[in-house]
Amino acid sequence: MKLFAKEMVEREIEMLAADGLGIVDYALWSGGARIVKHSEPFTGGKTNWFAANGRGSVHSNAQKVLKPSFGEPGQCFALKGSSGFVEIKLRSSIVVQAVTLEHVVKSVAYDRSSAPKDCQLTAWHEGPDASLRAQRGVAMAEFTYDLDESNVQTFTSDSDEPFVNMVRLSFSSNHGNSALTCLYRFRVHGFEPGTPSSLNLQT
Repeated sequence: MKLFAKEMVEREIEMLAADGLGIVDYALWSGGARIVKHSEPFTGGKTNWFAANGRGSVHSNAQKVLKPSFGEPGQCFALKGSSGFVEIKLRSSIVVQAVTLEHVVKSVAYDRSSAPKDCQLTAWHEGPDASLRAQRGVAMAEFTYDLDESNVQTFTSDSDEPFVNMVRLSFSSNHGNSALTCLYRFRVHGFEPGTPSSLNLQT
């Protein structure tokens, strides 16, 4: 009975993780992924957040990056300035094959200048198993989020790096907003050890 219940829960998680794209998301918050570090949040001129909470703290809005936003304005994590990063501990160790970044839907947006533009993905493995440990910050992909394309955009990884469980999404520019950059949902796709690749991207 317990085994059946466990299988049902895992099946539900898999269905949620594949929402919209039909591809499993290993950075899904409800699947166990977490934001563990990020650059300075945008606070609208209020007290410096890092000074009040410490640089090891994670802002309560950070997990919005790992949850479905349904294209709704404001359902994002705002970071200060036009460059920054988030670091994510994935649900499990995987070979990263692609990532998906989304922003607010154009038809309901007041202003999309806060969307990230030039992005970089690095990854590594954290844990006691030295056989799976990758050098911290191995470059996986560089890509540009294009406001003229769909609000949900998928980019393939350029690396054949073995299994990782940590990824860092960095952006070095946005689409013109000097005050802040808004990160909506970010997804990570790939496959776990001992399982075949199920990624089937349309090119």
